[in-house]
Amino acid sequence: MNILILGGGGREHSLAWAVLQNPKCDRLIVAPGNAGIAQIAECATTLDIMSPGAVATFAEQEAIDFVIIGPEAPLAAGVADRLREVGVLTFGPSKDAAQLEASKSFTKAVCDACGAPTAAYGHFTDAAAAKDHVTAQGAPIVVKADGLAAGKGVIIAETVQEAHDAIDDMFGGAFGGAGAEVVIEEFMQGEEASLFVLCDGENILSIGTAQDHKRVGEGDTGPNTGGMGAYSPAPVVTPEIEARAMDQIIRPTIAEMARRGMPFQGVLYVGLMIENGQPRLVEYNVRFGDPEAQVLMMRLGAQALDLMHAAAEGRLDKAGVTWAEDHALCVVMAAKGYPGNYEKGSVIEGLDDCAADSWNMVFHAGTATRDGRITAAGGRVLTVTARGASLREAADRAYATVDRIDWPEGFCRRDIGWRAL
Repeated sequence: MNILILGGGGREHSLAWAVLQNPKCDRLIVAPGNAGIAQIAECATTLDIMSPGAVATFAEQEAIDFVIIGPEAPLAAGVADRLREVGVLTFGPSKDAAQLEASKSFTKAVCDACGAPTAAYGHFTDAAAAKDHVTAQGAPIVVKADGLAAGKGVIIAETVQEAHDAIDDMFGGAFGGAGAEVVIEEFMQGEEASLFVLCDGENILSIGTAQDHKRVGEGDTGPNTGGMGAYSPAPVVTPEIEARAMDQIIRPTIAEMARRGMPFQGVLYVGLMIENGQPRLVEYNVRFGDPEAQVLMMRLGAQALDLMHAAAEGRLDKAGVTWAEDHALCVVMAAKGYPGNYEKGSVIEGLDDCAADSWNMVFHAGTATRDGRITAAGGRVLTVTARGASLREAADRAYATVDRIDWPEGFCRRDIGWRAL
């Protein structure tokens, strides 16, 4: 197959790495890609992945057999719909089904309709009503921008004043159009983890669990980020808890989506809060997480393409996952200052000394090439990923690679996996 992957982050580098291991892949193009992806695949740097028409035309011109859509924004823009209209096999949900991520209030309505356990909530279109709700409920409380905010539109407010400030920020445009409406949720106690489930519109298949570290500081302190590291599997998601999540949350959701005439096809990233053995839904994302994709792809390898292909062709009922008894852990290296203001353009040395095999990979996120050297071009820049027979072994391997990378303008957390370890 000729395969096109849309996106240019660490998630897409790991997807490309896994896809290339599969003999089904004859040619791989990634749009726009990054400096790391360019070392293993063709990059279509000028393709506008937010334009359904441009992507469809490109797929036809390049005789693409299969498109894998990495980020959420092209899904919400209807890129998958247009590709299917022109007959290109596509992994990723329709614009309607992508509302499970693109609108928090839509997801809450689906959960209400199908009885999926989740946090109690209110949905607001003006600041005064939202603040009144917070004052009545008290703190801690969670304030969420309703729309897409690149993983940053969630504020866990410890005080009523903090929640009021977050509401002002969101309605004041801090998250652009994403904050034109807000959802305010009860604060759920427990431990958070993610379950990744492939869907073909009707059938579902679990393809692994992970836990990520959202906060920038060690001990899970400081502001939320897009994710500073992750590990898989997540020990907190026992087989019993996973079965409950599948039966009580995911199957009812998929059935409700089909009932609404918007069957879900792609990957459902199910954020769970687990307390006393009971899972509740925190949120859905309609694509692989970043950096969770990196640890999942490290563990799945070549079979990731077979599984995504089965989901796109509607034959997940005949598919299965082969797991090794392994663990994977990744450490995000970010530009100093992230998630606030940070400098771009610093040179990263030492990458040539890092192993690149089925046990160790440095996946690029925000990188570019200048005068033949790799430079930092974003906030989250590298995802150093390793596998091991145990989580401790995977962590030791990952941090040994981190120590080989010479990048004084970067930083990372040194405690990824601490809850499980």
